[in-house]
Amino acid sequence: MKLRLLLTSALLMFVQIATMHAQETVDVGKITCAQILREQLPSPTHDIMLWLSGYYNGKRNNLIINLRTINDDEEKVRFYCYSNLDTPVLDAIKNVLGLDK
Repeated sequence: MKLRLLLTSALLMFVQIATMHAQETVDVGKITCAQILREQLPSPTHDIMLWLSGYYNGKRNNLIINLRTINDDEEKVRFYCYSNLDTPVLDAIKNVLGLDK
């Protein structure tokens, strides 16, 4: 019985280690509006948009993020992207939210 428990525990540990190594990276500079709209990213689009919001707020030395406006901003960017599928999402965010002006 103890041997069975030990083997089961070891198997579960190896399964967890294997999934921890399966991380993917994303070059945010290459993400296009089409990829955002079609959900073609390895991570949920909302997570990417949240990261981008933090990135731009950090560039402006703004340490306060208004969580209520993040969803509204994401919808504005998506609406812009419908008409500009080939635009990099970084440029779409800059244009829609008036950043880096």
